[in-house]
Amino acid sequence: MSKKRVLITGAAGFLGSHLCERFLAEGYHVIGMDNLVTGSMDNIQHLFPRSDFEFYHHDVTKFVHVPGELHYILHFASPASPIDYLKIPIQTLKVGAMGTHNLLGLAKAKNARILVASTSEVYGDPLVHPQSEEYWGNVNPVGPRGVYDEAKRYMESITMAYHNFHGLETRIVRIFNTYGPRMRLNDGRALPAFMYQALTGEDISVFGDGSQTRSFCYVDDLVDGIYRLLLSDYHLPVNVGNPAEITIKEFAEEIVALTGTSSKIIYEPLPRDDPKQRRPDITKARQILGWEPKVERSEGLRRTLEYFKGIVKK
Repeated sequence: MSKKRVLITGAAGFLGSHLCERFLAEGYHVIGMDNLVTGSMDNIQHLFPRSDFEFYHHDVTKFVHVPGELHYILHFASPASPIDYLKIPIQTLKVGAMGTHNLLGLAKAKNARILVASTSEVYGDPLVHPQSEEYWGNVNPVGPRGVYDEAKRYMESITMAYHNFHGLETRIVRIFNTYGPRMRLNDGRALPAFMYQALTGEDISVFGDGSQTRSFCYVDDLVDGIYRLLLSDYHLPVNVGNPAEITIKEFAEEIVALTGTSSKIIYEPLPRDDPKQRRPDITKARQILGWEPKVERSEGLRRTLEYFKGIVKK
C-alpha cells in the first residue's frame, strides 16, 4: 500500500521540522514547504536523503500547488516570535489570512484533512485564568502584537467557515509556549534569550519585574498532542500546552542554576501588551485526545541546553 501523503508548511521552522520527523517516523510521505523567511534549512537537512521526504521552497501566500494525492495538511507557516512579527508585520498578517485561505482551498480540492496552528495569543492579555477554549480573549487589534494575534484569530474563523460551509475536515490547535532543540537563539523569546545570555556570560534580561507567568511545554510533548488531534474526530479548537506555570523571574533563576553561570538577572521595561499570565486549561486535550505532557521541565531544559551549547560554540 502506498504511503499517506502529508503537506507540512513552515517545515524548516522549529515546530515544523519536529513534525516532519514525527510523520516520517509514523510512516507517512512528507512534503515540507517553507519560504525560509524565519525557517532554516539546517533544521531539515538530515531529511533530504530520504525518499519519503520532499521539500518545496515556496511562500504559501502565493497559489499552492502540490501534484498527486494529499491526505493531510498541517499549516505551521508563520513568524511566531515578537521579534519576527514586529519586523515583518504585513507578511505575518498575510500568511495567517491569504496563506490559510490558499491551504484551505488546496485541502478542499484534494479532499484532505487540514490542521491549522493557532496560538495561546488568541487569548491576548487574558482576564480569565487558566485559559479554556471557551474564553474569547482580550486582544488589542491595533497594538503591536495585533498583527500576530489577529492573524491567528482570523485563521480560526476562516477554518471554521470552510468546515461549516464546505464540510471540510478541519482541526485547530492552540499552542502554548513551547521549547526545545532547533529554537533560534535570536528569536527574542525568554528561553533562548536566557540560555544564550547564560552561555555567553551576559546578564540575563527579564522584562518587567518578572512576575508575569508562562507555561512551557517540551516540543516532543507538543508534537504528540498535534498528531493525536489531527487523527481525532474533534473540529473545535484544542489547547495543547503544559499547565505547569512559572514566573519569568523563577524561570530565569532556573536557567542560572542549570547553566552554572555567574550571570546576574537584570530588569528591563515590559513590552506593550505583554500578557501578564499564561496557563492552558488542558481538560479537552486530556478528555478528547488522552494527552498530557510527560517531559518534566528539568529534563526538557537539560536537552535544550545541550542543543544550544552546540550552537553557541559554532
